[in-house]
Amino acid sequence: MDLLAQETGTLDVLADSAYSTAALRKELTTGGHRLLIKPAALKEAVTGGFTLDDFRIDAPAGTVTCPAGHTTSLLPAGGKHQQCKAWFTVQQCTGCPLQARCTTSERGRVVTWRPHRELQADARRQATDPSWQADYRRWRPPVEPVIAWLVAHGNRRLPCRGTIKGERWIHHRAAASTSAD
Repeated sequence: MDLLAQETGTLDVLADSAYSTAALRKELTTGGHRLLIKPAALKEAVTGGFTLDDFRIDAPAGTVTCPAGHTTSLLPAGGKHQQCKAWFTVQQCTGCPLQARCTTSERGRVVTWRPHRELQADARRQATDPSWQADYRRWRPPVEPVIAWLVAHGNRRLPCRGTIKGERWIHHRAAASTSAD
C-alpha cells in the first residue's frame, strides 16, 4: 500500500499471488482499485475432494454447513488472526456418502474460517471470469521477465546499505530493464 500512496485515481493492480492476502485485498478494493492478483489456491483435504469454498459458512449466524448438508457451530478459536473453527463430528461423517471426498480423518472434519474469507472466495470466483483471465494473461507475461531479471545473479539482496542508496539502486536496475526492452 505504501507504493500506491502517491497514486491518484483507480488503478489496475497486478501482483504475484504472494500478495493475495485478504488484508491487502480489502485495502485495495476499498480504494476502488481493480485487482489482477491471482488468488492463492485452496488446498483440498483429500485429493480431488472438497475445499473451504464448498462449505456454506454463515459467520453472522455462527454456522457451517458441509456439502452433504450437515450443520455445526462456528466457534472462536482465538489467536491473532481472529479465526474460528467448526468441528464436524465422527457421528456426522461416519456413513456419509461424501466422506471419501471430504476427509480421511477418523475423528471428523475441521473447517477453519478467517476474517475476510469472502474476499478470497470472491477473488477465486473473479479469476474464473474470461475477461479477467484475458487481462491477467495480457499483463503478467511482460512483468515476469522483469522480476526474474531484477532478482537474477544474487540481486535478491541490495549491494549497498541504507534506504536512499537501496532505492536508487533498485530504480536504476528497473529503469535499465525497461529501457532494454
